[in-house]
Amino acid sequence: LLFSTAFTFHIFVSFCTCSVAKKELNDLEQWKKEHRPGPVKLAPQRLGGKESEAQARQNQQMMLMQSKYQQKHKREEYAKAKRAAEEAEILKKKAIQREKAERLEVKKRQQEMQRREMFLEDQ
Repeated sequence: LLFSTAFTFHIFVSFCTCSVAKKELNDLEQWKKEHRPGPVKLAPQRLGGKESEAQARQNQQMMLMQSKYQQKHKREEYAKAKRAAEEAEILKKKAIQREKAERLEVKKRQQEMQRREMFLEDQ
């Protein structure tokens, strides 16, 4: 009996919440209908400035062509800068290797001089 009463109460509560939700949805729909914005009324205007449509299209075409050349120029400048940076890096590495080779050469000369001095002292 206790289970039956609890189950019945649960059904009643879920039924009530369901009907409340439906009522709220209906109220919301009604509010939306009442507060719908009206049509927008704008006075007609002439747009586009002083030039004709043909002139505007020609200017647009010219700008498009110029932008293509500008993009090409930008790509070329970027490639040139990248090559210059790579070349500078290569030159830097070459200079480091040259310095290492020079130090090694100096070290070999010193060792050769010491060897000759030792040889002369032994004689």
